[in-house]
Amino acid sequence: MVIWIILLLMTAAAVMAVLWPLSRHRALAARQADPNTQFYREQIAEIDRDRERGALLPSEAEAAKVEAGRRLLRATGVADPESFAALGEPALRRRRAASTLALSLIPIIALVLYGAYGSPHLMTHPPQQNEAEAQDTGERLDLMGAVAQIEAHLAKNPEDGRGWEVVAPVYIRMGRIDEAVRAYESAVRYLGPSPERLSNVGETMVLANDGLVSADAQKVFEQAVALDKTSPKARFYLAIAAEQDGQVEKAKRAYGEILASSPEGAPWVGVVRQRLAGLGGEQPAAEQPGDQPRMGAEDIARMVTGLAERLETQGGSADEWARLVRSYAVLGQRDKARAAAERARQALAQDEAGLKIIDATAREMKLTDAGP
Repeated sequence: MVIWIILLLMTAAAVMAVLWPLSRHRALAARQADPNTQFYREQIAEIDRDRERGALLPSEAEAAKVEAGRRLLRATGVADPESFAALGEPALRRRRAASTLALSLIPIIALVLYGAYGSPHLMTHPPQQNEAEAQDTGERLDLMGAVAQIEAHLAKNPEDGRGWEVVAPVYIRMGRIDEAVRAYESAVRYLGPSPERLSNVGETMVLANDGLVSADAQKVFEQAVALDKTSPKARFYLAIAAEQDGQVEKAKRAYGEILASSPEGAPWVGVVRQRLAGLGGEQPAAEQPGDQPRMGAEDIARMVTGLAERLETQGGSADEWARLVRSYAVLGQRDKARAAAERARQALAQDEAGLKIIDATAREMKLTDAGP
């Protein structure tokens, strides 16, 4: 704010420096200092002194003064005092108009030019913030450039499974989940199925499905376990699928088996213990850092909240409403599950098939009884 006040004062000083020569008082002072004007005034004073001494008769003195006055007016270029005043007023008005325009237009023009060609944004953020924003922007541009190069390569070489496997996690980071699913599926198609690739496909399908394990994702995880019965990621999501289907005891056993077969210090142990504790199993221990399955309990809850908000604002299909009801029930929020089922019936009032799906889901999750 201080810098703008200083700039305003500097602009006002510059404008006044330009307008000062137009001042009327200065012009009048210049007239008073004219040598011709001073000479004729002294002549008139001399006539008055001659009359007082008796050297001139009063009539002669008056005639001499009139003649001297006429010479004075001719010397100044004005016919008489009245015309002098008449010439001064329009000039004064013109100077005032010029002053007003200068004081208003010059600052406005300066601000417009500064906004168009200057850098007014440089003082709005601290240098550290500007540097951090520039670094983030640079990283995003680098990432987008790298993705563009990989996509151009894959467009020419669509059977490059390694390229699809490389770009898939980048798509996840950019929030392009559906494209990540297709990329992982292409990697499996061209490189062949493996427990890790299949687990990645299934996990990305869960991300795309608001954190819920669909029937298609469950099949993918089952294929991964068929190739490797010890695959921790596939077994973890199969346990989540059992939990979401209301098979709590099966989910507990699955989580317990994962913990029992996991090596000491395995990075996924912490999140598995948290899921088991949420079902009333053992208490969670300190979570281990490392490459854990992406979907923890908090992630599931956050995605369920996002699904609920989307259905409330935009509506959705019967399957999506059923998924929301089932998710609330699995998370133990049975009151919200009942409220979601009722809201779904209102939204699908004209859809008989959709109402049947909601009623079946409510019965499956045991939401029709009186108690929780």
